[in-house]
Amino acid sequence: MSEPMIPLTIAVLTISDTRTEETDRSGQALVERLTAAGHRLADKRIVPDDVYRIRAEVSAWIADPEIQVVLTTGGTGFTGRDSTPEAVSVLLDKRIEGFGELFRQLSWQEIGSSTVQSRCLGGLANATVLFCLPGSTGACRTAWDGILAEQLDSRHRPCNFANLIIPERGQHA
Repeated sequence: MSEPMIPLTIAVLTISDTRTEETDRSGQALVERLTAAGHRLADKRIVPDDVYRIRAEVSAWIADPEIQVVLTTGGTGFTGRDSTPEAVSVLLDKRIEGFGELFRQLSWQEIGSSTVQSRCLGGLANATVLFCLPGSTGACRTAWDGILAEQLDSRHRPCNFANLIIPERGQHA
């Protein structure tokens, strides 16, 4: 007998100096995928690529006991004001080292050596799972379809991040 999937409550943050709700295809792609998978959208926002604005938004979400997962998109490259890793990494209790490695491996299939410029990262903070993804819609699809869909599904075996953050499972990170 198959157990039911336990939906998670997920917040999505787009980091961009230029995108608006109308032009934020990456954030919208994440919202569409997470809701199609049966998860709940807690909040979706856009902030400029500014270390302190990013950190403030993510900090508020990881302090909120209702939000179990934070997904960010944008600001993970090396150009201009890209500062998501610097903003988020200081908030993490534990890093998920393999996330960036696996993402770049999957991304290699699509964009070749350009994937080396992705500074995407994952981690745990206050029993909240965070994943910082590149700003391209394709990269968000790659991360969701290739990693996050399974790792945020409580039924995925042998392990997943959902079971670490679901309160009734008693395995807080």
